[in-house]
Amino acid sequence: MEKWITRGVAAICATGSTALFWTFGVFLAVPWRENRMLSLNSVEWQVLGIPLVVGLAVTWGALHILAIADRASSPRLYLALGVALAIVSLLAVFGGMAWTGERIALPAP
Repeated sequence: MEKWITRGVAAICATGSTALFWTFGVFLAVPWRENRMLSLNSVEWQVLGIPLVVGLAVTWGALHILAIADRASSPRLYLALGVALAIVSLLAVFGGMAWTGERIALPAP
């Protein structure tokens, strides 16, 4: 029972990190589409940096909480859940970019 509670807390943290990565993708879509990733201003760096850095920190925390429950007793499950979290995080970034991309008004040709 104790492992399931710990896994539940790790899942809540992982859900929060996924939301932060989705938010990062939402704000990444516009400069990415306009090919100006190397010329961002300071506000854009903050808007992109905060969800990315906090998302990485929360993901790291979720993996550490998950390690309490599974790293020693079932390392394959821990590895599989870590890889799944990495894949879901990348998909969240792409999902946020797609969500914004669908709502951007394209210029007339």
